[in-house]
Amino acid sequence: MVALASCADSGTAPPLPGSADTSRYDAVIAASPVADPAAITPGSWADKVRQRGTLNVGGTDAGPLFSLKDPATGKVTGFDAGLSQMLAHYITGKPTDSTALTITTVDTRETLLENGTVDAVFATYTITPQRAAKVAFAGPYYSSGDAIMVKADNTTIRTAADLHGRTVATQANSTAVLALQKAAPGANVLLFQEDAQCVAAVQQGRADAYVIDQGILISDASTNPAVKVLGEPFSTEPYGIGLPLNDPTAKAFVNDWLEAIYADGSWANLWKATIGTVVSGDPPAPPAIGSVEGS
Repeated sequence: MVALASCADSGTAPPLPGSADTSRYDAVIAASPVADPAAITPGSWADKVRQRGTLNVGGTDAGPLFSLKDPATGKVTGFDAGLSQMLAHYITGKPTDSTALTITTVDTRETLLENGTVDAVFATYTITPQRAAKVAFAGPYYSSGDAIMVKADNTTIRTAADLHGRTVATQANSTAVLALQKAAPGANVLLFQEDAQCVAAVQQGRADAYVIDQGILISDASTNPAVKVLGEPFSTEPYGIGLPLNDPTAKAFVNDWLEAIYADGSWANLWKATIGTVVSGDPPAPPAIGSVEGS
């Protein structure tokens, strides 16, 4: 079971915007591996990134625990952000952050990869066969699942079965839309474009619940005491790293990098420095590379 931990449980408080000490996080990135130059083939996806000196990343800067921008420093930290920074470090060998972030939504991720605006997407990006027809997925690198958020004082909704006849918010074009059709076909689904709009709908009483990946909900609840996340996920949502479909060297290279950070403990250390500051317990075992259709 995934549980939100108090500061006493985890030993580390979640970072506060404008005052966060990111030294532990920075040390994890800096200690992560650097690729053997022989592993980067001339003209390959990784070589283009190395020659440029910057990894162009699609993602968000508004997701606590996964990818959040500190308004005081402009620095983006979190599990997804940290992985992108580790990959950039692996390719370029630079000791400082060598990523450039382009904000994506569920509607723009594939397009930005297809037109070459970004090299990779790190955005709690669930692997599906439909998406894999447009982009390549490395990983999976994390396993989540659709879960339920309600107001903190709500005691009438406990499981997906309780969503029948209720108004449930979720993001348009997310995998949660299909999951709701299967788990709660009697729910009245209210679609929004952004995560923050869904959370606001619950807080304002326009929606009884919000269903999306548990990782996103935990991220929201970690900084918002007005809401809570219920129980275990009722679906499986494997996160992958989106890559250009027209260059197979990208997927092979990134999968090799994932194996490297699994093996040397960098993945687990990053989990502890981000998600593990709020979620109690030891880091989970990372999912097996290629274990999901489309990856």
